[in-house]
Amino acid sequence: MAKVATMHHITSKLHRGSSADKENVMAREEEKRKLAEWQAEKQPLEIAQIKRDPQSKPVGHSSKVLKCEDFDLVKTLGTGTFARVWLAKLANLKGQDETKVFALKILRKADVVRLKQVEHVRNERNVLAAVAGHPFITTMVASFQDHDTLYMLLEYCPGGEVFSYLRRARRFNEPTSQFYAAEIVLILEFLHDEQGVAYRDLKPENILIDAEGHLKLVDFGFAKKVGNRETYTLCGTPEYLAPEVIKNTGHGLAVDWWAFGILIYEFLVGQPPFWDQNPMKIYEQIVEGKIRYPSAMSPDARDIIAGLCTVDVAKRFGHTKGGANAVKQHPWFKKINWDDLYHRRVQGPIIPHLRSADDTRNFDEYDPEPKDREPWGKEQAEKWDWQFKDF
Repeated sequence: MAKVATMHHITSKLHRGSSADKENVMAREEEKRKLAEWQAEKQPLEIAQIKRDPQSKPVGHSSKVLKCEDFDLVKTLGTGTFARVWLAKLANLKGQDETKVFALKILRKADVVRLKQVEHVRNERNVLAAVAGHPFITTMVASFQDHDTLYMLLEYCPGGEVFSYLRRARRFNEPTSQFYAAEIVLILEFLHDEQGVAYRDLKPENILIDAEGHLKLVDFGFAKKVGNRETYTLCGTPEYLAPEVIKNTGHGLAVDWWAFGILIYEFLVGQPPFWDQNPMKIYEQIVEGKIRYPSAMSPDARDIIAGLCTVDVAKRFGHTKGGANAVKQHPWFKKINWDDLYHRRVQGPIIPHLRSADDTRNFDEYDPEPKDREPWGKEQAEKWDWQFKDF
């Protein structure tokens, strides 16, 4: 009798297991269908929608069902010290014949821990979840993980870096610079006012161009929720560092307005205002804060750059009374319709030449991934996995 009971127990357990598996497969298919739908539309959200809990908005959520095998990895788009970004397509999605393309950022847990990047990676994932849906920030559609790897599924921006276009053109004309700068103002206004987040790494290499010619800010590894507090971590790129970061007197949201001034200068002139082979010399120039303007630069452009690149944080444009709104009202932006810009009703000045949705011509070639990867053992998992629970 006991034997029969045991057999019954086993078969019911198997039955339960298979129905759970079935539900899981259905949930994965449903999630993939939603991803395909979002990719086809790519509608930016209104500010109020972006601020909703990431788990209840169409993008930015943590997925408990997606797996790496749901995607075909096509080509490496970029590599970092502990991450690799792939052009990825949704694999065997039933009833979908169209190419659904994403950028899949893959981070090995062992590398993240070994390089002491746990905090950075968590920050990046959580900030991207909170801002997902903004028209000019690369959308993290979802994040997920498996035993030894973290994944961030991002929208693919086929245009590549603004930096490449700037180098090719030598410098941007004033209308092009104003257009890009205005989209960045909307990004900073949202990050600062709605999220209390300092981006801390604004530079042309971190700004991509999408298929319609609009900007997308990427790489939120240095982004930090600071609110009205100050932080002391030295991070960023030498030419773009604010004086208070170099002096290590504590810094906050104002660092982004300084970097924004440097960026406008680089757009218009073709190189940043402070430069030297020796980074220490760059730092000396920044702390002194004297900018030389080319005679051809318009008075309005000089005025906005001078206001943004003010060494005294208390007097820095964007950080003073009126904040981002004061920047938007500056005469240099007088031709910008901010509402049309946010809703992407204005065409971008540079439209990338693309053959198809999965065109990768604007990205470099990379060596294949090394085979001998550090394993993620049981001991490491027990010690660290709780840190990645948000994924």
